[in-house]
Amino acid sequence: MQRYSRLAIFLHWAIAALLAFQIAVGWALEDLGARGFALFQWHKSIGISILLLTFARVAMRYWKPRPAPVERGWQGALAKAVHAGLYLFMLGAPLTGWALVSTAKVKVPTLIFGIVPLPHLPLPMSAHELAEGGHALIAWIGIALFVLHVGGALRHHVLMGDGLLWRMMPARSPLLLAALPALIAVGFVLGRAVLPAPAAKAVALPVLPAAAEEEEEMPANAAEPADDAVNAAAPAEAGNAAVAEEPVGPPPAWSVQPGGTIGFSVGNSGETISGRFSKWTAKIVMDPDHPDSADIRVEIDLASASVGDSYKDGMLAGDEFFGVAAHPRAVFTARGAEKTGTNAYRASGTLNLKGVSKPQSIRFTLSGTGKARKVSGSATIARASFGVGNGESSAGLDPKVSVSFGFSAQAE
Repeated sequence: MQRYSRLAIFLHWAIAALLAFQIAVGWALEDLGARGFALFQWHKSIGISILLLTFARVAMRYWKPRPAPVERGWQGALAKAVHAGLYLFMLGAPLTGWALVSTAKVKVPTLIFGIVPLPHLPLPMSAHELAEGGHALIAWIGIALFVLHVGGALRHHVLMGDGLLWRMMPARSPLLLAALPALIAVGFVLGRAVLPAPAAKAVALPVLPAAAEEEEEMPANAAEPADDAVNAAAPAEAGNAAVAEEPVGPPPAWSVQPGGTIGFSVGNSGETISGRFSKWTAKIVMDPDHPDSADIRVEIDLASASVGDSYKDGMLAGDEFFGVAAHPRAVFTARGAEKTGTNAYRASGTLNLKGVSKPQSIRFTLSGTGKARKVSGSATIARASFGVGNGESSAGLDPKVSVSFGFSAQAE
């Protein structure tokens, strides 16, 4: 039986294994959030590799004649249609993925295997939804064609006994007959193996409006480790029992209860990007009746920032935004506060973010009585003062970032 050329055989099995890897990884990426950023880069790198190998495979079809078809009639026509569909899949999936990345609102640089920069395609942002929908559709069609192709090959070789698979083997060896198709399974298993361990899903964050007249900047970095336990993501039950006020004395320390949130939002070319920090701690000393006694320190783990999109979350950690590697924490400190209305306060302090310290104010309200209080508040930060969003991909972002927070606290 006439065989394909050795180069065609190599390209066939290499592409097949890479496709299996992509399939295994692809349908899990959407649920990974920030944990999937590195895997997204691998997904893009392998996608471009498949594109280049497919171009080479197409060239091979014209350079080296392939074996004659083994089937005629409608079965032969179906086989040709599946082959043609697979080529469209191998070309279309990487190209639509490339278009998807190129038209995203926040441009995430792509380095092929961390080395070769991949330029963005000159496409309008309005094409993003089309690219995203096309990529998903082509992927599912490609999976179906992949299954049909494998099933057809096994039908011929095993059920019909015509030895079809020998055409795609460099030699008539039972070892190769087992090893080369096994590459498909290996690719799939590796794709599943590299997925990060499951993590609890983040709770959606309601972003509170920032005070309109707030002019100062707000925190986001500190190199000192936090002493308190990291704020838990599970919802907390705050005590509601009213307690009689105690006589004036040393201001009470407040323990932040699990379930609190710190969120942020920023305008981006007419739309709004909203996110949250899932890890933070707070030390608060304050007598609500004597706000000048306040001593506040909040530390935020900047690596925990997420906007619910793996591409953007990966960029947040980079030097263009938070520079987490050099500045893992943001710290806000304030001594004293002033009452601005019924149960409303303002605290002026200092925000240390990305190695820069600047004055920053926050506004907050208290509800509840006695030793159980609920806190909600907001601030507005001038991001450029801290070097946050200092690159080309930040051109569409508004200069001010709104920060909101809410939590329950118990007097110790």
